[in-house]
Amino acid sequence: MSDLGSDAISEIERRASEPMALHDTRVAQPIELAIVVPTYNERENVPILLAALERVLVETEWEVMFVDDNSPDGTAERIRELAVTNPRIRVLERIGRRGLSSATIEGMLTTGAPYIAVMDADMQHDESVLPRMLERIKTEPLDVVVASRNIAGGSMGEFPRNRVRLSNLGSRISRAVCHCDISDAMSGFFVVERTYFKQVVPRLSGTGFKILVDLLASSTREVRVAEVPYHFRSREWGESKLNVNVELEYLLLLIDKALGRCVPPRFVLFVLVGSLGVLVNLACLTLFFQVANASFLVSQSLATFVAMTFNFVLNNLATFRDRRLRGRRLVRGLFSFYVACSVGALLNVSFAEFLHRASIPWYVAGIAGMAISAVWNYGLNMVFTWRRSRA
Repeated sequence: MSDLGSDAISEIERRASEPMALHDTRVAQPIELAIVVPTYNERENVPILLAALERVLVETEWEVMFVDDNSPDGTAERIRELAVTNPRIRVLERIGRRGLSSATIEGMLTTGAPYIAVMDADMQHDESVLPRMLERIKTEPLDVVVASRNIAGGSMGEFPRNRVRLSNLGSRISRAVCHCDISDAMSGFFVVERTYFKQVVPRLSGTGFKILVDLLASSTREVRVAEVPYHFRSREWGESKLNVNVELEYLLLLIDKALGRCVPPRFVLFVLVGSLGVLVNLACLTLFFQVANASFLVSQSLATFVAMTFNFVLNNLATFRDRRLRGRRLVRGLFSFYVACSVGALLNVSFAEFLHRASIPWYVAGIAGMAISAVWNYGLNMVFTWRRSRA
């Protein structure tokens, strides 16, 4: 310790107890609105979006959080370049994981702003309605304000008709799990009150692309929602992310919200694929036995082989799409699937026969056998065929 005199120590203590003098008399205003923007290959759109937000939010203290899933076009690096001269900009780059909903949730968790907006970077969401959305959630007892394309004053713009029908169908289906009456549950443009977000975040699935449905369906009470109309714009730069996987993710989200507390949604999808496999088995059996006049044993064997192959392909594409097998792993996985399902078939028959001999009705024994087989097939294939890659 240095040899400080008692007078020097007293002076240091006195200065430490006094409030620090402020050289800058300006007081920083707290952030009122945080805008979370998930990105993937949106390098060209980022500067355009920032300029648009600057124009419409001149009377609001705001920040924007970009959550980028390691875009190969250098989106995150471009955002960092802009952030050097703009303190409103923040970026969270995620490595080794992807998904719009999970990215949005992580972005929302990084801010302390009382109101959080979520929008896309592709300029299809009309940023000019943000002030109106913010004003409503500030002045009315609301949890969420949604920018809707389906109420008076809103429109789908130049959206293709098949996409419009698909979006409307998704909104109607989502009402079965959402705890509110809403016209556009498929909207990805909304403002949420932070207190409500904190209440539901432990129950969020983080699955798929429709984070709004997840937020509304995860509430344990009726959600207070208002909608503001807006016109959906056409994309100028980049490519749409909508594909079959997006639709499957939405299906999984609905299953999770409806049954997730009781049954894993992946298992439900596995059983649905198995049910389709039964239809394929019966169709092939009819073809080989009735049309080709093969023996029943040969027909049933071929039909079982085709159905198992069908189940494997569909499960690889849909049920385990995040662990999809390719190349050599696809061949090894197919063999592993054959072995697992063959053992499952033996368990099915053996258990059903045991129950039937114990005077259990034949249909109950049959259902129990199928249930045992389904659980076995799912568990074994989860562990061996589609085990999570270390990479």
